[in-house]
Amino acid sequence: MTASTHAAHLAQLNVATLLYPFDDPRVAPFVEMLDPVNSAADGAPGFVWRLAEEGAADATGLRPAGEDVIVNLSVWETQEALWDFAYRSGHLEVMRRRREWFERHVEAHLVLWWVPAGHLPTADEALERLADLQAHGPSPRAFTFASSYTAAEAAEHLQAVPPAQPEQAARSARLTSAGDSAAV
Repeated sequence: MTASTHAAHLAQLNVATLLYPFDDPRVAPFVEMLDPVNSAADGAPGFVWRLAEEGAADATGLRPAGEDVIVNLSVWETQEALWDFAYRSGHLEVMRRRREWFERHVEAHLVLWWVPAGHLPTADEALERLADLQAHGPSPRAFTFASSYTAAEAAEHLQAVPPAQPEQAARSARLTSAGDSAAV
């Protein structure tokens, strides 16, 4: 994990529903891009952490949102750092080609939220935030690049509004995400 002077970091989750099984040759170009893209993320300015399956280089073996849904969960020092990586690096090529491997999303498939520096979100926490965004739209608790909030706005909102029941919301997100058309 990168050392940081920021009091809050930006967490992000995106989910993608595979068109074909992960070991299908039609998904091979995506799989070949994983190591270079993850290495680029690991070395990107502002990168803090990303979810990886124990003993693996990435999280593609984890399926908390359904057997055909892969997840990407990471933490960044700032929203700008995440944006730069997502849209100004080799990651952009994966995004351009996502329709080759993933179903088109109908509902939100990406969620951003602020976490205290040093906090590493769980997959259940991330899925609960996605469920919140899908159910209630953008808020300081769960938002997108197009509808962003500052860490200060999120902290103020969270003091005023208690969070949803995580277990129930995460279960709802799993059910929703597994049936959704989602993409990276």
